Amino acid sequence: MNRFDFTPYRRTMVGFDRLFDLLENHNRLNSGDNYPPFNIERRGDEAYRITLAVAGFKPADIEITAQQNLLVVQGKKGDEAPAGQYLHVGIAQRGFERRFELADYVRVDNANLEDGLLSIDLVREVPEAMKPKKIPVGTQKSLTVVASDQDTSAAA
Repeated sequence: MNRFDFTPYRRTMVGFDRLFDLLENHNRLNSGDNYPPFNIERRGDEAYRITLAVAGFKPADIEITAQQNLLVVQGKKGDEAPAGQYLHVGIAQRGFERRFELADYVRVDNANLEDGLLSIDLVREVPEAMKPKKIPVGTQKSLTVVASDQDTSAAA
């Protein structure tokens, strides 16, 4: 297992503590469970879509929770016994929890379950106060010599 040491970067980069913590703890938090499989798609400059393959789950079996910088998708199957006698069960029937770290100002716009695929649309909306602004650079007015009363009377 490779571990990266971010100490030199932590000394020179201010305000990136959360990013470094996420990178360092990613392997610990991601236990290697790849169920259910998912895609992350960029749909525009400020729009994304996460698609999870959740075959066999109904909308009532899925819970989506959006918190600050975290999206949690949980699937819970009921205890109903499938009718019939199966010779092979290849479609997973277990529950799952999948977590996605979200950037600042990303919110869930929509969620839809169709054909066994759960699509979650995300939009990044940066508040107007946080958007970059052009700051005009002013110039100092040039200095002028002000004539005093003594200078004007001496010139006359």
